Amino acid sequence: MDSDRPLSRRDALALLGLGAVAAAFPGARGTAPVPAPTVGRLTPFDLRDVRLLDGPFRDAQERNARYLLSLEPDRMLHNFRVNAGLTPKAPVYGGWESEEPWVAIRCHGHTLGHYLGAVAMHHAATGDARFKERADYIVAELRACQQARGDGLVCAFPDGAKPLEDAIAGRPWNGVPWYTMHKILAGLRDAHLHAASPGALPALVGLAEWTWTATRAMSDEQMQRMLETEHGGMTEVLADTSVLAREPKYLALARRFAHRKVLAPLAEGRDVLDGLHSNTQIPKFVGYERVHELTGDPQHGAAARHFWHTVTERRSFATGGNGDGEHFFPVAEFAKHVGSAKTMETCCTHNMLRLTRALFAAEPSAAYADYYERALYNGILASQDPDSGMMTYFQATRPGYVRLYHTPTESFWCCTGTGMENHAKYGDSIYFRDRDALYVNLFIPSTVTWRERGLTLAQRTRFPDDDATRLTIEAARPTRVALRVRRPAWCEQMQVAVNGRAWRAAPDAAGYVSIDRTWRRGDVVDVRLPMTLRVEALPGAPELVAFAYGPIVLAGRLGTEGVTPEAQIIKNERESGNMLNAAVEVPTLVGDVRDLVRHLRPVPGEPLAFETVGLGRPRDVRLAPYFRLTHERYALYWRVQPA
Repeated sequence: MDSDRPLSRRDALALLGLGAVAAAFPGARGTAPVPAPTVGRLTPFDLRDVRLLDGPFRDAQERNARYLLSLEPDRMLHNFRVNAGLTPKAPVYGGWESEEPWVAIRCHGHTLGHYLGAVAMHHAATGDARFKERADYIVAELRACQQARGDGLVCAFPDGAKPLEDAIAGRPWNGVPWYTMHKILAGLRDAHLHAASPGALPALVGLAEWTWTATRAMSDEQMQRMLETEHGGMTEVLADTSVLAREPKYLALARRFAHRKVLAPLAEGRDVLDGLHSNTQIPKFVGYERVHELTGDPQHGAAARHFWHTVTERRSFATGGNGDGEHFFPVAEFAKHVGSAKTMETCCTHNMLRLTRALFAAEPSAAYADYYERALYNGILASQDPDSGMMTYFQATRPGYVRLYHTPTESFWCCTGTGMENHAKYGDSIYFRDRDALYVNLFIPSTVTWRERGLTLAQRTRFPDDDATRLTIEAARPTRVALRVRRPAWCEQMQVAVNGRAWRAAPDAAGYVSIDRTWRRGDVVDVRLPMTLRVEALPGAPELVAFAYGPIVLAGRLGTEGVTPEAQIIKNERESGNMLNAAVEVPTLVGDVRDLVRHLRPVPGEPLAFETVGLGRPRDVRLAPYFRLTHERYALYWRVQPA
């Protein structure tokens, strides 16, 4: 390390806010110092400062908590201890963590990294000491493995370090070793930042140092060949480590992990994504935005922004998900992929939200938050089984299909791991701040405490079942800040009242209504967000449409034939589409696409439910929020024929 003096907690957590830490990072050993972060960058609140209130997101968080506490860390640590020459304390879990013949790709140990990050975030988000105990225990075990090996490496591959050594040497290798190592590095980073786990930072730095040493002699050409294989968010996590460790060489290494084959063309505004593996690409661009934050490198920033616009505006389904069979496909071929049971991998939505959050912090705009909201409700909240707490891999666009969920201990897909994190960190993007303003980005029941300002805001809402939210201020003393409330693109006439009196300000260019005043204890802001129905055509296929109400995608209810909780459990994610294939009648809609919403009417007594009137052939259909149709067959897209 350049300095043995650790970053303060404030500076360390600022890393999560994508700003303010670079100034604490001096140059060293001939490496130029990192420029100061961009002025105007926002900072999200620490998960400790946000608490979810009663509502669907807290319900999902609590289900996730129960699942995490049911798992045994020693079973996930099994292969780490074996590789360090230590006796394992429990048998290894099944699925992707084992040597089962159906597992298509080797990434043993990835689950532990996700799990470590998830328990650390759960501790920060809830204050529950049980999660810190888990994080501290895992970190201590990984540290013991490092010390037993003596070289800083910890890994769980069945053949030890061989996949990494082969990849570095340019020999054929098995699996996705760097993808897996990213998960372990990220888990250690999160244990340090969210749980202050003793030993997490030394373990993180030890693993980064091993990576630096092992790859140091590689030429750029060798490095680029290695990066043809999925390598997760290595750029991002090494950049984070460089700041936490005050060590510029890890930032240099992060830049070496930049895959120029996609970085360069996307920075130039060219879309070269056809046929590429979606979740291989997205974490790369999260890393490029992090490098842009720390260095000001315009190429990395331009690539991240253009990638985001390309995926969200041209390559996404109505829910915010993307891809088929985990890959991007030509935009003109969307209609060919609607019938697939392997569209919309949940990991891809997880990582698109991480990229969106980073770009929003750099350049606050309601457009970023609009996508975040859409994907959060229709992709992430929709990914969890509300009965068991298990998660999806794919979320199929196939008409008449149903969601499938992992087993508790015999699957451990990538989407199991990101799912553990998803439902732990719902509080991370509801609110942001700059020096003088508090941004309300999402309408989720919650409280946020701005400790430096002595101010707490409580948001109480039944959104999206109700189109209103109430913000109540508790201030230790009269405090002047601007409260900036997002006006979503789907809301034409947002209404704001302060202490019962209408606030007439129009949204600014970024899409926010600013309420700049001195706040006192008990002040109340009421916000109404009237929602309307709309149709959204499938990209490149105007005859195929989805329905949405506000940010909520509506799906057609097509019955429960063959659907039981037991039937929806799937161990091998590759079997998606090979089960529950009952013949289901999917009506066609007849009419003018521009006039369809006039033929929908609300279903009495069912929030956000609608039914078509005279549109369906051979019958009309009932629509409900996609995120709620967890145990039913559904249709997201409808073929429309002229009357």
